[in-house]
Amino acid sequence: MEKAAVLGAGVMGAQIAAHLANAGIPVVLLDIVPPDTPAEADATARSRLALSALEKLHKMKPAPFFLAGHAARIRAGNFEDHLEWLRDADWIIEAVTENLAIKRALYEKIEPFRKPGSLITSNTSGIPIASLAEGRSEDFRRNFLGTHFFNPPRYMYLVELIRTPDTDPEASCFASKLCDELLGKGIVYANDRPNFIANRIGIYGFMRTIQVMMEMGLSITEVDKMTGPAIGRPNSATFRTGDLSGLDTTVAVAQTVYESIPEDECRALFVPPDFIRQMVERRWVGDKAGQGFYKRVQTEAGREIYELDYRTMEYRPQPKVNFPSLEEAKRISDPRERLRFLINGKDTVGQFLWSVIGDALVYTANRIPEITDDLVQVDRAMRWGYNWELGPFETWDALGVAETVKRLEADGKPIPPLVTDLLSSGKTSFYDKEGTQTVVFVPAKKTHEPVGDRVGVILLKSVKERTGVIRKNAGASLIDLGDGVACLEFHTKMNALGTDTIQMIQFAIKEVAQNFVGLVVGNQGENFSAGANLMMMLMGAQEGEWDELNHAIRTFQNTVMSLRYSPKPTVVAPFGLTLGGGCEMTLHGDRVRAAAESYIGLVEVGVGLLPAGGGTKEMLVRCADRARGTEADLMVFVKEAFQNIMLAKTSTSAEEARELGYLRPTDGITMNRDRLIADAKQTVLALALEGYRQPAMRTDIPALGESGLAVLKLGLHQMLRAGYATEHDVLIGTKVAKVLTGGDLNHPSTVSEQDLLDLEREGFLSLLGERKTQERIQHTLKTGKPLRN
Repeated sequence: MEKAAVLGAGVMGAQIAAHLANAGIPVVLLDIVPPDTPAEADATARSRLALSALEKLHKMKPAPFFLAGHAARIRAGNFEDHLEWLRDADWIIEAVTENLAIKRALYEKIEPFRKPGSLITSNTSGIPIASLAEGRSEDFRRNFLGTHFFNPPRYMYLVELIRTPDTDPEASCFASKLCDELLGKGIVYANDRPNFIANRIGIYGFMRTIQVMMEMGLSITEVDKMTGPAIGRPNSATFRTGDLSGLDTTVAVAQTVYESIPEDECRALFVPPDFIRQMVERRWVGDKAGQGFYKRVQTEAGREIYELDYRTMEYRPQPKVNFPSLEEAKRISDPRERLRFLINGKDTVGQFLWSVIGDALVYTANRIPEITDDLVQVDRAMRWGYNWELGPFETWDALGVAETVKRLEADGKPIPPLVTDLLSSGKTSFYDKEGTQTVVFVPAKKTHEPVGDRVGVILLKSVKERTGVIRKNAGASLIDLGDGVACLEFHTKMNALGTDTIQMIQFAIKEVAQNFVGLVVGNQGENFSAGANLMMMLMGAQEGEWDELNHAIRTFQNTVMSLRYSPKPTVVAPFGLTLGGGCEMTLHGDRVRAAAESYIGLVEVGVGLLPAGGGTKEMLVRCADRARGTEADLMVFVKEAFQNIMLAKTSTSAEEARELGYLRPTDGITMNRDRLIADAKQTVLALALEGYRQPAMRTDIPALGESGLAVLKLGLHQMLRAGYATEHDVLIGTKVAKVLTGGDLNHPSTVSEQDLLDLEREGFLSLLGERKTQERIQHTLKTGKPLRN
C-alpha cells in the first residue's frame, strides 16, 4: 500500500483523505470541475472544489490531521484533468454524493485509468454495494466492496465492510487489514442491505425516540437527559448527536430504509414527523447550519443554549430537568445494573426508556439474519459506531432475556424468532461463559459457539479470566501476558496515581526482574492516566504533613525512575489522556508504544505546581541529548521545553507528542488502540532479543546555570508586565526555570539526574505550601477547570 486516491472532496471524502495522510500514505483527492468554471480557467480554478476542501480541513474541529503538515501528503485535482493520477493508486475510495446514477457514471469514467488489481471501495452509507458495480469489468468487480466510514473518520472507530457475491476474498482481507492496521479501525462485516448494520439500527432508535417523545409530551432536553450517559450512551445523547451528524443526513438515511425496504415491519416509522420535515426545509439541520435541535442565543446573561420547542417551532431556554431516578442512578457504576434500575422504574424515565429500548431490542433481533447472522457484529457496530457501552444483544442479556420477553408479552408485542430460538435451546442469554471462554448464540445452529479472539488483539479482561493475576490491589494489577511478558494495569478512577498504584509498580519491577523477560505498563480503561491524586496532596499540605509529602514525592520519583533503570526492559503504552504523572511514567519507559490518539502533557503548572516525578528533569535530559553533537545552542531547546511546561501543552495526537518531546524518535505509534497492548508486548520481546542491558543513571547532563536562569526569568517578567502572567505564574515559572538550568550554578556545568530530582521536589513542596497554589488545586478539583490567580 503506497498510494491512495479519494474521489469526492465533500466532508467525508476530504476527511478520509486526511486520515490516510495521517497514516503516512500519499493521497490524490479529486472532485468535479465547478460548473461555472470558464473554459480557459487554469488548473487551480478547475480543481477549486478539492483545493477548497483541503483548506477547510485545517479549520475543522476536531482536527482531521494529526499534524497540520500532513496536508502536504494530499494532492488536489479534478475528474476532468487528473484521472491519470489514478494509475498509481493501490486503493481508490469513492465518496461522492449518495446517488446511484452519479456513482455508476464515475466508475465508468475512471475504469480505464484504474490499475488492474487495485482495491476500489465505496463509502456509501446505504446504497446496495452490488448494484454499484453492475456493468463493470470482472477485475473491477472482484476488487470492489464497501468500506463505510463513520464521521469524523479520524476519531470514529467503526468501519463497516460490505462484500458482494463477486468480491474476491483476498480483496476483502486486504481492505480489512488496511482499515484495521493502517487506519486504526474496528471492522464489522455487514450484509449488503440498505444502511448496513449501525445506521439501520441507529436510525430506527432515533426515529422511535422522537415518536415516544411526542406521545409523552417530553421536551428535547428531557429526552437527552434520559438517553445519554445514564444509559451508557454518549454525552451528546439523542438530539445533540443529531445536530452533530446533521439532520439532513439522518433524514436521508431514514428515507433510504423507507424507499428501499418496503417489507420492513416498522417502515412507517422512517417517515419523519412534520416538525422534522420543517426543520430540514428551513435548513435547521444542526451545527453546520448554526441551529438544529439546539441553538446558541446571545442574551443579557451571555451566550446560552436554547432548545427547539417542536410544538411551536420556536427556540426557548432549556427547561430545568429533575428526574430523581436519574440522580439515584448516578450512584450505580455498573452500566448493566444502572440500565436495569432505570428501565424497570415506574416513573416517566422508566416508561420512556422501556418504550424506546424495548422496541429497539425487538427491531434489532428481527434484523437477524437480514443485516448479518453474527450477533457480535451487531454489538460491535453499535459500540464502535455510536459509542454505546452495551450493544443490543448485550442489552438483552443485561435486562434478562426471559424477563424482557415476559414484559413484551404483557404489552402484547410479538417475540422475535431469534429470541424464541434462544430460549427453546435451553439458554437464557445471548452471551455465556464456558470455562474461561466467552461464547455467543449462533442463530443458524441454535447453539452457542466461542466468540474467538481478534488476531493481534490482547484483551486484558480475557487474559485475567484465563490466567488470573499475579497480584492486585485497589490501584493496579500485575498480569501475565504470556511469553515472559507481564503487564501492569491501572484501574482507579481516571487511572489516577495514588499510593496503591505506586506500591504495585514497585512490586512489578521486582517481580519482573526475577521471573519475566520484561514489562508492559498499560491498561484498557477510558484513558491511560490523568496523573497524581491531587486531593491527597492538598489535604496533606493543609494538614502540614510536609515530611510525609516529601517522602511521598521522593517515593514517586524513585518509582518512576525504576521504570527506566530496571534490570528488564519496560515499555509504556499510553493512550487517551496521559497527563502529569501519567506523562512522567511515559517519559521514563525504555520504549513507548503509544496509541495514535494519545493526549500527552505535563500539566502541573495548571494547578500551580511543577512536574516533580522526573518530568522536568527528563525534559532537560532530552534537550541536552538533542543539542549534543550539533552546533545548536542548548538554550534554544531549554526555552522550548520551558514554554511547553509553562503552557501545560498537551499533544493532540501521538505524532504531536513526538514534536513536543514527549516521545522519542525510537518510540512507536499504533494506529489501532485495540492492538496497543499486543504491540507493546512485541516491543518488549524485541528489546529483550536485542540484548537489553540495564542502563545507569545519568551524571553527565549539561546545565546552563545562572546565565540560562536569567534569560528565562527575563521572559517571565516581560510576560508579567504585558499582562500575560500573574505574579504567581512568575513564581511557578522561576521554580521550573531553576530545575531546567540546574539550580544554583554560577556558570554552565554538568549535573546528575538525582540533582535535578532534588530540585524538582524542593520546588514542588515550596509551591504546594503557597496559598494561591492551594486555591488553584481546590478550584480544579471543584470545577475541572484551571484558576488564574
